[in-house]
Amino acid sequence: MSKSADILPSDKVFADFRRQCLSVDNWHSKYDKNGMEVWVEVPSISSQGSKPQKVHKIKCRMTIKDVAAETMYDVLHDSLYRKKWDPTMLESFDVARLSSNADVGYYSWICPKPLKNRDVVTLRSWQVNDIEYMILNYSVKHPKYPPRKDLVRAVSVLTGYLIISTGPKSCLFTYLSQADPKGSLPKWVVNKASQVLAPKVLKCVHKAGQGYPEWKAMNAPSYKPWLYPEQSDLPMMDPAELAIQRADSLENVDESSTKESAENEAEDSS
Repeated sequence: MSKSADILPSDKVFADFRRQCLSVDNWHSKYDKNGMEVWVEVPSISSQGSKPQKVHKIKCRMTIKDVAAETMYDVLHDSLYRKKWDPTMLESFDVARLSSNADVGYYSWICPKPLKNRDVVTLRSWQVNDIEYMILNYSVKHPKYPPRKDLVRAVSVLTGYLIISTGPKSCLFTYLSQADPKGSLPKWVVNKASQVLAPKVLKCVHKAGQGYPEWKAMNAPSYKPWLYPEQSDLPMMDPAELAIQRADSLENVDESSTKESAENEAEDSS
């Protein structure tokens, strides 16, 4: 995926993502309670080279007993519904179609003070096979959406979902991510926080899945461009116009001034 012409994920990439989601080798269990499991990958020298990744790869799996796999898949795709259930979202929109099963989009979110809010531009692609649904994304450079001064540009090295149907209204939901929020956060803080936040995010997504059928029935129930590409009104874009966004090519923003500003504002208001 290093060349812009080959930026769209191949079947091999999807197969490897699926393997990582299902694998238990080289993963440390960090949490296992009430149908929720969290693992952190143990990087191997052979896969990471002589220098291991600084940001952990995390995997979170949830057993869902009351929502169908196809419903959870729709929830992850439906950008209009996300505004209803994602409390940290600042702005989210799809930019362009790249193929029948790939697009590029923008997402920004609220970070707790004194940190600056983050944003990301990602290439997203999806695949449906029998009872399995996969969505994966990674950060890209888009000529019309460069990093903004008021936000810290984060990087998704690889983030995605594997949803496996286990019954008419049940599924196994796996979230896997390796992402760098950039800024001045120490990597150990990032790694620790991700282990705590991932289960909370999945519980939020599960709740969204429970409410989706009722909401969708009243909001363009037949409109699902992720299933029916002909419904999409997004402009087409040549994938070769995009490039992979590397974390090391982005500036590490010093957020200490943000903390000082917050403290000064508190003093001024007192």
